[in-house]
Amino acid sequence: MEPGRSVPARTLAPVLGPELTLPDPERLTHVQFRRFAGCPVCNLHLRSVVLRHREIERAGIREVVFFHSSADELREHVAQLPFAVVADPGKVLYAEFGVEAHRRALLDPRVWPVILGTVLRSAWEVPLGRGRLPARSQPAGRLGLPADFLITPDGRVAAAKYGEHAYDQWSVDELLTLAAELRASS
Repeated sequence: MEPGRSVPARTLAPVLGPELTLPDPERLTHVQFRRFAGCPVCNLHLRSVVLRHREIERAGIREVVFFHSSADELREHVAQLPFAVVADPGKVLYAEFGVEAHRRALLDPRVWPVILGTVLRSAWEVPLGRGRLPARSQPAGRLGLPADFLITPDGRVAAAKYGEHAYDQWSVDELLTLAAELRASS
């Protein structure tokens, strides 16, 4: 799904909250493809998005995050997130957007410090009741690669990033810069 391509309009049912339209007809949509419910690496990134969510919304961006887990499994992991989370256990939209799984998701040395940090954080948070481990079995696998897309209200992909490892995605600053550049060029 390269920049310039069109994304067909569709209605999505988030795990929690009302249905939404993709693309959002009134603002930019930042679509994130993550791995599985409870993924510690994904959760680390999503914390940075949560901390700056108001800033993202003020920039005219709607967040929509996909996971390849079931809605039932996601529900307890995403209850506190201020944006839409959509279950895609069959990886239908992952395939449509060309989001892949590969062993380099975890084998790339650039992700190892992040994995170590999230394991240590989980070892502290889970016993205190502030975190939850992912399910032992992940039907759609653990080797998903992240991907980010910025989609205009008319459904055009304005920017895309396919991650090379499990923690390779746009930062909030990169997202905000892309949105500002897009507005400036319009």
